[in-house]
Amino acid sequence: MAQEQAASCNTGMLSLRRRAAAVLAGLVLAALAAFVWSLSAGALPVSFDDLLTALSGTEGGMEADIIRSLRLPRAVAAFACGGLLALAGALMQVLLRNPLADPYVLGISGGAAVGALGAILAGAVAGWIDAGAFIGALGATLLVFGLAHGDGSWTQTRLLLTGVIVAAGCGAAVALMLSLAPEGRVKGMLFWLMGDASGATRPWPALALLAVGLAAALPFARELNLLTRGEVTARALGVRVGRLRGLVYGLGSLLTAVAVTTVGSVGFIGLIVPHLVRLAIGNDQRLLLPAATLAGGVLLCAADTAARTAVAPIQLPVGVLTALIGVPVFLFLLARHPR
Repeated sequence: MAQEQAASCNTGMLSLRRRAAAVLAGLVLAALAAFVWSLSAGALPVSFDDLLTALSGTEGGMEADIIRSLRLPRAVAAFACGGLLALAGALMQVLLRNPLADPYVLGISGGAAVGALGAILAGAVAGWIDAGAFIGALGATLLVFGLAHGDGSWTQTRLLLTGVIVAAGCGAAVALMLSLAPEGRVKGMLFWLMGDASGATRPWPALALLAVGLAAALPFARELNLLTRGEVTARALGVRVGRLRGLVYGLGSLLTAVAVTTVGSVGFIGLIVPHLVRLAIGNDQRLLLPAATLAGGVLLCAADTAARTAVAPIQLPVGVLTALIGVPVFLFLLARHPR
């Protein structure tokens, strides 16, 4: 009987690993397809042969210039920031042990919005707007962590409540700035708030941080698996919970800050993507983190392409499309898993 149970367990693990490998391979192919669609679609359609020629750098011309200088940076920025948000969401859900946690729940996005809109209101150029967004996100991160950790009694509930209050204060500041802004700047401020990848001309730092962040998180995947079982269990099995919490919070905050600085406030990626990946391959963080990173990048890259081509020549804020996708998906998940 024991041998049959062991054989059944081994068969189940092998099946799960095969499914995870198939999901990861499918996500890699989906990422390639999303990039091809993003680089070829637009007001000037580009064939696959011309796309390869432009990327190889062997020839110039208008098509090659459009791909290299406009579409490629935008596609890379969308993919990198989607991956950053999904990875941060997966980490935050483990940190707070709350399936509703996402990268914006701790006020990081609100702080970035205050910094970016303040720079726009002051008439700053694009580089200073990015700097303002990053400073605002960093300030909100330090404020939330400092208030939640003030006397050393840091808990998930205290951190979550502090983040919600800081986010509410940032929302009030954003509303005040929108009401005081000149009419000519309100549209740009609203586009930033809803997410816009059109101004992402420097995507490579975000892509580099995505690779570094994933490489930094994977060595702690086993400890994260133990933390999902509860703090007491994790401590009993040798996990240094305090150090792990600080690492996860710092890394998740940095990933979110860079993503929001690059493409603005794009919702639902960090909330929905880890849920969908978890349904497909389970809750093993060793597989969930890379799969969620790929899935988030694919989703945001595809959504950004659809946002600039669906009603061309008008470009929609990409955050609108992610919300239109995320809301029904989340309601479906609630209906399927009412507990």
